[in-house]
Amino acid sequence: MRPLVSQRSTRFTESVIREMTRLCHQHGGVNLAQGFPDFAAPEAIKDEAARAVRDDVNQYAITWGAKRLRDALVEKTLRFAGLRYDAETEITVCCGSTECMIATMLGLVNPGEEVVIFEPFYENYGPDVILSGATPRFVRLREPDWTYDPAELEAAFSNRTKAIVINTPNNPTGKVFSRAELEHIAALCRTWDVVAITDEIYEHILYDGAEHVSMASLDGMRERTVTISGVSKTYSVTGWRIGWCLAAPPLTAAIRKVHDFLTVGAPAPLQEAAAVALATPDGYYRTLADGYRERRDHLVPALEAAGFRAFRPRGAYYVMTDISGFGFPDDVAFARHLVADGGVAAVPGSSFYSDPAAGRQRLRFHFARRRETLDAAVARLGRLKARASVT
Repeated sequence: MRPLVSQRSTRFTESVIREMTRLCHQHGGVNLAQGFPDFAAPEAIKDEAARAVRDDVNQYAITWGAKRLRDALVEKTLRFAGLRYDAETEITVCCGSTECMIATMLGLVNPGEEVVIFEPFYENYGPDVILSGATPRFVRLREPDWTYDPAELEAAFSNRTKAIVINTPNNPTGKVFSRAELEHIAALCRTWDVVAITDEIYEHILYDGAEHVSMASLDGMRERTVTISGVSKTYSVTGWRIGWCLAAPPLTAAIRKVHDFLTVGAPAPLQEAAAVALATPDGYYRTLADGYRERRDHLVPALEAAGFRAFRPRGAYYVMTDISGFGFPDDVAFARHLVADGGVAAVPGSSFYSDPAAGRQRLRFHFARRRETLDAAVARLGRLKARASVT
């Protein structure tokens, strides 16, 4: 009797991140696992969303994005990256950056080809490659500063390589790829005729003088880069599901066709609000980064005091930790203990590696939380330290 499910669906698991959220609800814990803010979005964009609903902006927008939003994307990308995209031929609005990634993979990558992915990686990337019929090739980022071995990356490229995924600032490590690193990656893309797929969703959340460099701005990369981002993280609206792909016309045409048959289009009234968000003055982004830096500087010392080794992030709002001091056999057992007995949810590090053994002594926390929420987590972590000391 043949299986009733596809073989590809058996090659990856459900989201570990969202599983930890369910466990957190079950135990009444503080959720530092799934990375969504628990504070309000800016009033101006909420007002615009409400206006659009009241004004009956309820039907399909243009499949690849409302004109108002695409025009706003042109202006914002020119303002921050110095790149001008054509609103009619080079922009695709999707249902969040998650759909952007799978639409790009399905549109550009052929079965049997390979996609290079840095690990630890955001958990969607591997399954997206598998769903595209391709093979992921993993290159390790190593602690404490999450650098890669240039020779290892070069060895991952071959005539089978179709694309490389770069997430900067990075989830789960908080790494911000340097200009020199991106130049090295760009040179390999040009040499091997490879597409760079960049997830830049945390582009405005940077610390300690870190600079966000868009791969598409480097020499020879404008025509072979798909730049992915969205409103979720920058404007604290992860449930709105508005993301976008910026790419040269041939790449965009393929992405748009796949997007059309995946979701047809993103929510029309929320696209109107996203257009307002993109026109936000520069000061908003500085305040955003400052607020997250303060949260980071509150949580990281608390984690260290509780017995974790914390790898200080330079971007995004996550911190990877080493849990070897607690004496648990693996990250899953410790994460379950932490949420059930400690009242704090985090994500097992093994979910971010192709070989789970590589992350079995790692745990990821996030700090996209109000100060009072972080205070509650810090208090519970303090009790964890006390118990660890006793045992």
